[in-house]
Amino acid sequence: MHMKYIIATLGCKVNQYETQAMESFLAERGFARAAPGEIADAVIVNTCAVTAESGRKSRQLIRRLRAENPGAVLAVCGCYSQIEPDAAAELGADVIFGAAERQKLVDAVVRACEAGEGARVIDEPFKRRAFEPLPAGAAEHRTRAMLKIQDGCVNFCTYCIIPYTRGRLRSLPLADAAGETARLDAEGFREIVLTGIEVASYGVDLPGRPGLADVIETVAANAPHMRIRLGSLEPTVITEDFCRRLKATGKLCRHFHLSLQSGCDRTLKAMNRKYDTATFFEKTALLREYFPGCALTGDLITGFPGETEADHAETLRFLERCRFAAMHVFPYSRRPGTPADEMPGQLSRAVKEQRAREAQRLCDALHRDYLESSVGGTLPVLFESEEDGFSLGHSDTYLLVKVQGTGLRGELRDVRIESAEGDTLRGALQENLDE
Repeated sequence: MHMKYIIATLGCKVNQYETQAMESFLAERGFARAAPGEIADAVIVNTCAVTAESGRKSRQLIRRLRAENPGAVLAVCGCYSQIEPDAAAELGADVIFGAAERQKLVDAVVRACEAGEGARVIDEPFKRRAFEPLPAGAAEHRTRAMLKIQDGCVNFCTYCIIPYTRGRLRSLPLADAAGETARLDAEGFREIVLTGIEVASYGVDLPGRPGLADVIETVAANAPHMRIRLGSLEPTVITEDFCRRLKATGKLCRHFHLSLQSGCDRTLKAMNRKYDTATFFEKTALLREYFPGCALTGDLITGFPGETEADHAETLRFLERCRFAAMHVFPYSRRPGTPADEMPGQLSRAVKEQRAREAQRLCDALHRDYLESSVGGTLPVLFESEEDGFSLGHSDTYLLVKVQGTGLRGELRDVRIESAEGDTLRGALQENLDE
């Protein structure tokens, strides 16, 4: 009989990627995913610690899954258990790992299930030298695959704990990126998402120091049937040469997620970000020049320590000037162990949340403008699912598009956009209109 597992993931795309890899390892060891409501033999929680709120959600999820599966082996891994292993132990975890060594974690879970032995393996993040090779891929029946090309970050933004959990920069060698891409292409995936903790730093640890454009070109050369989507980018990586080389691949999705964090120079400096708003705006102009109609999305933190009403107003004006297609807005969350937690001028929760609501309202309006700007144009859409006689998929600009008809799953087709309905664009296949 198969042992049953439940795996729950919080946080970023890299965590999702690592969870996917752990699922592959579990399947190799004869484990099967528990059906909804079924009691599991093993529960794995892949945690996040990017904010204090993420830590709280991680604890809450561990408690709930422990209560629902009292006899299961409970394993906790990820960024939260990397910095709070004792808290994970207090919550009843049998197997505690940090933000590395996913294969060993699965081995420890199997041992705990078979022999009842627990394990606690927390390494020193800054001593990690090798990139951890994990199988790329996707959950079954997906048309889009992820490939993790990089781990670690040494930017030391003052609000962020991640350098202390993920450690120094490590990159997937170009030859491995080529091999994994060719395999995914042969498996029938039509889109590959390149992800990492800080992909702009790709290659600084590799012989010859290849850069992000080199790995994108390598992936493109090995992906005859796939388009390429990039994960979150630091603005500093965007140069004329970078844009020119990416455009030349002919495979890049016109969607760029830029880590903005604030639209006020004073706040950016306090955050230890490596650019100012003038530089950031130049990068957006460059992307729009090379990729007309591209979707620019980003992250924003409101209510950073010391942020004044004037600073906040400056940020809102900057968001409008950049015309973002969508934005993740977060009220600043204190994270013990980071410099920002010790800064004077901490704002009340009410102020931080009020500013987040104001920013979100503006971003929602900008998002509607971007949706409307797509009406009347033609977008390449990768179809992923069907419902009620419609086929649904994402455009290269990462907008959800639906057309009447079924049987398009896994197909990449040009769609003439006719209207925007809520967050979805409605259209017709260009080939039907051309007949």
